[in-house]
Amino acid sequence: MWNGIEFSVKGKYALFTNPITRMGGEKSSYQIPTYEALKGITESIYWKPSIKIIVDSVRVMNPIKMESKGIRPINYGGGNTLANYTYLRDVHYKVRAYFVFNPHRPDLKHDHNEEKHHNIMKRALRAGGRRDIFLGTRECQGYVEPTDFEAEESFYDGVDMDFGLMVHGFNYPDETGRNKLEVRLWNPVMKNGVIKFIKPEECTIVRSITDMEPKIFNEENMQSVDELYDELKGGS
Repeated sequence: MWNGIEFSVKGKYALFTNPITRMGGEKSSYQIPTYEALKGITESIYWKPSIKIIVDSVRVMNPIKMESKGIRPINYGGGNTLANYTYLRDVHYKVRAYFVFNPHRPDLKHDHNEEKHHNIMKRALRAGGRRDIFLGTRECQGYVEPTDFEAEESFYDGVDMDFGLMVHGFNYPDETGRNKLEVRLWNPVMKNGVIKFIKPEECTIVRSITDMEPKIFNEENMQSVDELYDELKGGS
């Protein structure tokens, strides 16, 4: 895959929150990472406004284990209350992702250099990402490294599972051309240990959340891929 990467992401804990379980301060993780969570991890490796990250598939390497903890989150009004969070424990995933140029940002067409974007992305992956890696939430630290998606045995090799209706991700104005924030739902199915994601535009269950304007990017708040590439090349 010319403009893609394959990486391994691991962590002691993960919390891919099911929004339905957020009531009353309680949080419970889905059994598997959402498309949006893996997209966020990939964007922490490398992202620029001129590109869109597409997550192709995820391979679940370790057995799915859950662990509940009593947490005292800080309330907005001060103080804290005891809440129960249910985490995934000892997670390991292999992810296959790639990028395309964002068709809804014609103003950033000058930043369309596929080779440079891809080279920076691969370099960033080898360095463990350009930003901190979180597994669904800030308290769940993750670690990434390059991998062969097909290599190694998975606990779920030969296993098929249906996970029911789940959040796929969110539609932002920058990526849809619509001035709305929307949520997408879908029904993921694991086949032979691998979950193949449908693309965001292929989701048939989409619900509007609120109106939203796209972010503004220009030379004042965005470094071009040419400048970044030259900077990294000069520092190597």
